[in-house]
Amino acid sequence: MTTIGRLDRWERHLDLQIRLTPYVLLVVSFGLYWLTEDETWDHRLTTLGITTAAAAWVSAEGRVKWKSVYIAGLVVLIAALSARGVWFAGFFGFIGYLHSWRYLNGPWRFVGVVATAAVSVPAYTGGLPDTIPGILTYLLFTAAITALVTMFSFFGDVTNERSSERKRTVERLEEALRENAGLHAQLLVQAREAGVLDERQRIAAEIHDTLAQSLAGIVAQIQAANGADDWRPHTDKALRLARAGLAEARRTVRAVGPAQLDAAPLTGALGEIVERWTEGNPGRAGFTATGTVRDLHPEIEAALLRIAQEALKNVAKHAGAARTELTLSYMEDVVVLDVCDDGIGFDLENAPDTGGFGLVSMRKRAERLSGSLTVESHPNDGTAVSATLPAIAREDPHA
Repeated sequence: MTTIGRLDRWERHLDLQIRLTPYVLLVVSFGLYWLTEDETWDHRLTTLGITTAAAAWVSAEGRVKWKSVYIAGLVVLIAALSARGVWFAGFFGFIGYLHSWRYLNGPWRFVGVVATAAVSVPAYTGGLPDTIPGILTYLLFTAAITALVTMFSFFGDVTNERSSERKRTVERLEEALRENAGLHAQLLVQAREAGVLDERQRIAAEIHDTLAQSLAGIVAQIQAANGADDWRPHTDKALRLARAGLAEARRTVRAVGPAQLDAAPLTGALGEIVERWTEGNPGRAGFTATGTVRDLHPEIEAALLRIAQEALKNVAKHAGAARTELTLSYMEDVVVLDVCDDGIGFDLENAPDTGGFGLVSMRKRAERLSGSLTVESHPNDGTAVSATLPAIAREDPHA
């Protein structure tokens, strides 16, 4: 059960108790009157009749249009019963205070309370006063009762207001929790969809960086073999590319790191890539590592390797460079891969493959790992690609 449900249940119980209280107090008052007052049967039966009339009047409270009329009738009945016995003033008289404060508004509340006190006090003092001390006592008792009833009723109003405010606050909080639950579910769906999209893009980039390059190299070697007298070297290179592409396809399915990194450290893998690239392209390429070489997190090394592959592919496809240099620089907090060529360059504002997986793919790989990628190029002045990634050390599995 929710907090609002408990509050509603408590309020229903309290409302039921308030509705039953007048009848309980009438029964208690009449019972004590019957047991303690030494009156004739006529007097007792008359008191019973007035008590019954009071119960009927209280039960008609909801049907009386003007609440001031209801309170006036209630005060008259309290006066009549108080004149029959002090028990009615002490018990049933409480209903006059309660209903006056509950059903009247503004100054009329005080009028109802004062009227109830005025007709109840004579039952305690033995009747209406006829002397000045008696009158002063009567007024003092009436004022004291009025003050006490007003004070406690005011405290009750404050408590009710605070309870209502707490209820409204709880309702707002529960509504906010329901909205948050809906938003949380929506965010989970969006995160799941974003994860699926990101995984698709990653797989597309993997295929572009591995299988597509291998297939392009195979096609190039077969085309070269068709026009060459000695076709065997070209078919051998095509066979090596096919095998490498098959290994990369299996690795992509297993979703592990690049195959080159399985057999050699990053520097060795980059050196091997440069060597194979040189064998299959007219230009020359070199590789240099600077700084303190150390093992990095597998994702960092995989990203650097893929960026190097993509940069070399772009050189072969677009640059027409005679010389290309790869430099891997290990620094304290970052590792930097520079790929520079002396090719034809291009206008950065009109990059040739902005819609493909070239520069976009390299930049996304770097940014995914909190790194960055910069490209500098001018027509007829070569191109320099620089990828900077955090130098996160590889975790020691035995630590």
